[in-house]
Amino acid sequence: MGPPPAKHKAGNWHLYDGTRPEAGRAKHPSQWGAGAAQREDSVLNGNLPGVWVPGRPRACLLERRGTDEKAATVGRGFLVRMERNILIIVRGKSKPLPVTGEQAFIASVRRRAGGSGHVRTGIGDDCAVLRAPQGSEILVTTDFSLEQVHFRRDWHPPESAGHRCLARGLSDLAAMGARPLAAFLSLALPPECTGAWARRFLNGLLSLARRHKVPLAGGDTAQSPTGRPEGLVLADIVLIGAAPQGAALLRSGARPGDILYLTGALGGAAAELLALGRAPEAFQRQTRAVAGHPHLYPMPRLGIGAALLAGKMATAAIDVSDGLSTDLAHLCDESGLAAEIHESALPIHPLARKAEADGWVPSALHLALNGGEDYELLFTAPPEKKIPSRLAGVSIHAIGAMTRRDRGKPRITLTRPDGKRMQVRASGWEHFVTSRR
Repeated sequence: MGPPPAKHKAGNWHLYDGTRPEAGRAKHPSQWGAGAAQREDSVLNGNLPGVWVPGRPRACLLERRGTDEKAATVGRGFLVRMERNILIIVRGKSKPLPVTGEQAFIASVRRRAGGSGHVRTGIGDDCAVLRAPQGSEILVTTDFSLEQVHFRRDWHPPESAGHRCLARGLSDLAAMGARPLAAFLSLALPPECTGAWARRFLNGLLSLARRHKVPLAGGDTAQSPTGRPEGLVLADIVLIGAAPQGAALLRSGARPGDILYLTGALGGAAAELLALGRAPEAFQRQTRAVAGHPHLYPMPRLGIGAALLAGKMATAAIDVSDGLSTDLAHLCDESGLAAEIHESALPIHPLARKAEADGWVPSALHLALNGGEDYELLFTAPPEKKIPSRLAGVSIHAIGAMTRRDRGKPRITLTRPDGKRMQVRASGWEHFVTSRR
C-alpha cells in the first residue's frame, strides 16, 4: 500500500493526507486496509469518527478554537462541517463556508423569525426598518428575563422560559390596547446553552409569537460572563406596538367613581411556582403552552386590550405582573386616586385555593393579592359603561371602585366578607429590596 499517510497537526484536530476510506464510517488511516484506492484526497479524522461523502477535495482543514469549530476548504468547493461530533465531508460547488458559533445561531433564528407587513427589513441589517400604521402612535416596552430571578434552568423547561420572556412584553402592550408590530430579542448565553437549550427556548418564544403574529425583527447575542461553575442566561425582549393616535390606555385616566375590573383569576401563577419548586422534575415534560399552567405559560390578554380600546370602554388599565396590591397601587398613584376592593369579588385561581387547602400557604387571598405574574388586566370604566361578563373568551369581574384620595387614608382598602375594612399595602414583587413587605 506504500508509506503511511502523512499526519499534520491542525489546531486540536489532525489532518491526514492520503488514501480515501471506503464509503461509510471513516477509520483511522492506519486501518483503511490494502483494498483502498490511492488518491490525492484529504480526509479529516483524528480523535472523532467521520463520515465520508465521496468527492475529491484538494485540501481540507478544520480548526478548533475554544468552543468554536470553524471549517475551511481549499480547492474545488468541498466543505467540511460538524454535526453532533461527527465530521462530514460534503461535495458541492460555490457553496458558502459553514458557520458556527454566534453567526450560525443568528442564521438559525433568522430562518424562523417570521415576517409581517410592518417589517420592511428585519434580521440581517444594522437596524430593522418598520412601517408604522397610518394614524397610529408607536408604543415601546422592554422586559428582562434573568436566570435565577425570573426562571431557573433546573426548574423551568426551556420552552417555558422562552414563552414567558415574550409574554411579559406582550402583556404590557395588551394593557395599553396596542397591537404588536415586532419583537426584538437580546440574548446572552453561557457556552453550554448555545445548542439544545437555546433551540428549545426559541421554540417557546416563537410559538407564542406565531400565535399573535409577532415577527422577531432583530436583537443581539452575546456570551454571558462565567464567574461561577456555569454562566447565567440573560434575555431582554423589546416589543413594538401601535395604537390609534391619542387612544392608548394609560394608568392615569381613572376617575373617581369608576368601577374597577379584573380579567381571569389571580394567584394561580404563584401557586404553580410553589408546586414547581417542590417537584421541578414533574414539570420537565411540560414543553407546550396549554391551559392550566399560569406560571409556566401565562397568556397575555391582547384580545381583551384591543376590545377595550376599540369599544372605548376603559378609562385606565395596567397588567397584573407584580401582584394586584402593587399594580393597583401604581394605577392609583398615576391617577391620583384611591381604591376600594371587595374580597368576595376577587376571582381566586383554583391552584391558589388548592395551595391553601394543602397547607402550602396560610391564605389563597395572600397569593391573589401579592403573588404576581398572573398577567391579567386590571382596568377602570365609568359606572354607566356596560362591560360584558366575558371578552375574547376570558371572564371579566367587577372587584371594586376608584375613590378620591384623602390625606391620611389608605391608598387601597379591602372590605372583608364580614364587613370589616383593612388597609392593603403594596406587597407584591419589587426589585432592590432586602425583604418582601
